[in-house]
Amino acid sequence: MPIIETVIIPCNYSDPEHRQAIITLIDAYIKDAMGGGNPQSEAEQLALIDGLRNHPKALVLLARTNGVYSGLLTAFENFSTFTAKPMINIHDICVLKDCRGKGIGRQLMTAAIAEAENRGCSRVTLEVREDNIPAQSLYKSLDFNDTVPVLFYWRKNL
Repeated sequence: MPIIETVIIPCNYSDPEHRQAIITLIDAYIKDAMGGGNPQSEAEQLALIDGLRNHPKALVLLARTNGVYSGLLTAFENFSTFTAKPMINIHDICVLKDCRGKGIGRQLMTAAIAEAENRGCSRVTLEVREDNIPAQSLYKSLDFNDTVPVLFYWRKNL
């Protein structure tokens, strides 16, 4: 059985490999059944990189497995008025289909939680699709739970 070595790396936007990894991984995520979207245009990909680079509270982590970028986590620091402390919201977590089931998602989540603790955050939040049972299992194993009371995730597209 081959040794699988995964490292979690904070994104360095000056590194062209990191920028390309974000584009490739988000594209794979969008095309996945759980992503359910249309691939981004080149202009949208460039806007994604610029937007993440210029966001003052973005947290972007890359997973590199045996030399290949295998996963991505994007999160953003916000502020909780209830705890009067910062909080982290995980926006995207994706692992390439061929790399799933190897603990990469867990490593990305663990790194994000550690960063939230380092920043003095009161909590980490995320949204998960109702039909994404593998992701729900991962999150539950990391002590994520439904909110009390249960909240809905609503949006208005502009």
